[in-house]
Amino acid sequence: MAERPYILLSCGMSIDGYLDDATEERLLLSNDADFDRVDAVRAGCDAILVGAGTIRQDNPRLLVRSAARRADRVARGEDPDPVKVTVTSSCRLDPEASFFTTGAADKLVYCATSTVDDARKLLGDHATVIAGGDPVDVRVVAGDLGDRGVRRLMVEGGGHMHTQFLTAGLADELQLVVAPFFVGDSRAPRFVHDGVFPWGPDNRARLAEVRRLGDVVLLRYALSERFGDG
Repeated sequence: MAERPYILLSCGMSIDGYLDDATEERLLLSNDADFDRVDAVRAGCDAILVGAGTIRQDNPRLLVRSAARRADRVARGEDPDPVKVTVTSSCRLDPEASFFTTGAADKLVYCATSTVDDARKLLGDHATVIAGGDPVDVRVVAGDLGDRGVRRLMVEGGGHMHTQFLTAGLADELQLVVAPFFVGDSRAPRFVHDGVFPWGPDNRARLAEVRRLGDVVLLRYALSERFGDG
């Protein structure tokens, strides 16, 4: 079995730890400088993972935007965009979502083993459907991605995905961008949910970098001895 990928978690949140507000319109937490930074991080990864809820809520394309970065990937013998990955228990996904219909890179869907047949009927040739356990286990996901040659995985959310990778001790790096405002609404989604995390008062995460990007700030945390590899 191949080594699991280097796993980098990327998140933008409000000062009080929210990923969004409780309205239907998407809350913009970042700015142009940070969007460009995220694009550079994406370009350096083999795969990008989001939860099914993020696909339903935000309809992300998950593509590298910069033509120069896309060209650099091609020059390295890679596809212009990283592989797209999602995780779902119910496979309540729209095959016409941008996740599936944009970009030529492979799309991988990890779902509960009991729903694999239904998922394959639903998605057809839009994606490769893979059994992830009952319930889906992110350790299985990480191991299978490693076997598929993914060396560097970027997890872009949402809160359930961040929580699962963190509590499983699979995260090597956290890139956390803080926007300069509060949401103040407990109905809104949070950065993480309840769980037992490896990092607490007696095992503090190492702050590796602080960077100002206009009116937001990037905090990079080293979460494993693999931090910075690749």
